[in-house]
Amino acid sequence: MSAPSPSGSGQRPRRTAAARRRHRFGLAGRYATLVLMLVVMLGPIVWQFLTSIRGRTENVYDGVLPARPTLDNYVRVAESFPLLQYVGNTLTVAALAVTSNMLFAAMGGYALSRAGWKGRQVVFTVLVATLMFPFESVMISMFLTVREMGLVDTLIGVWLPGAVSVLNIMVMRAAFLAVPREVEEAAVLDGAGEWTRFTRVFLPAAKGALAVVCITSFMGAWDDFLWPLLVLTNSDHYTLQLGLKTLAGATTVNDQRLVAAGAMAALIPMMLLFFALQRFFFKGVGEGAVKT
Repeated sequence: MSAPSPSGSGQRPRRTAAARRRHRFGLAGRYATLVLMLVVMLGPIVWQFLTSIRGRTENVYDGVLPARPTLDNYVRVAESFPLLQYVGNTLTVAALAVTSNMLFAAMGGYALSRAGWKGRQVVFTVLVATLMFPFESVMISMFLTVREMGLVDTLIGVWLPGAVSVLNIMVMRAAFLAVPREVEEAAVLDGAGEWTRFTRVFLPAAKGALAVVCITSFMGAWDDFLWPLLVLTNSDHYTLQLGLKTLAGATTVNDQRLVAAGAMAALIPMMLLFFALQRFFFKGVGEGAVKT
């Protein structure tokens, strides 16, 4: 009687030396690609930070690491232009954008995820179709609308066009569609109404998607430059990005260290928000990928 073959013994066949070498080379190639992507993405940020902590007498392009690191450039930025006022204006717009997007995107996504009302597919198709139009194609009409409403040169005029994003509505719709139907049916049997199911069942189940909406809305409002440039005329109402433009273009400043320090001051709040909500963010991305 012949001995049983290795494949029939339930044991995995051992890899040959050549297969192990190919596996190691493939693994090394993947790690090398990840390291290269990390350098490409983080390299400019690291360079910007190192430039922002260089002393006044140091050459910006003299070596990678500063000889005498200092935070004096951040103090000079705060003294060169009203940094805290611009940060406050930007935080106001960002807080309004986050609040309105989380509220209206959740309500819109919930409505689009519920069957049983006519025109749902038409509304969904129209909303998706609007994603094909770039902001520049509707920018003039949006400005004319804001001007007719008397909101030019106001923070409300800066916030209003971004009060709710179609993409955020789609994210919330996908998250609500991923909630098991049995959970909703159990809530209906318990006598929960539509609003109760929305607030007590669906919203708690979509915390990750809400974190995605929060982060993307904050980043969009914080980084926006073109729309505030069109709407705002009084420097007292400038957002941080407009303030950084005046800092970079001021003839009395003209110092790359100050520009880098101002850019880092604008980047730090977004980094803090992302690191605080990253667990919910990646959970929300996974929720949105479950069902569309």
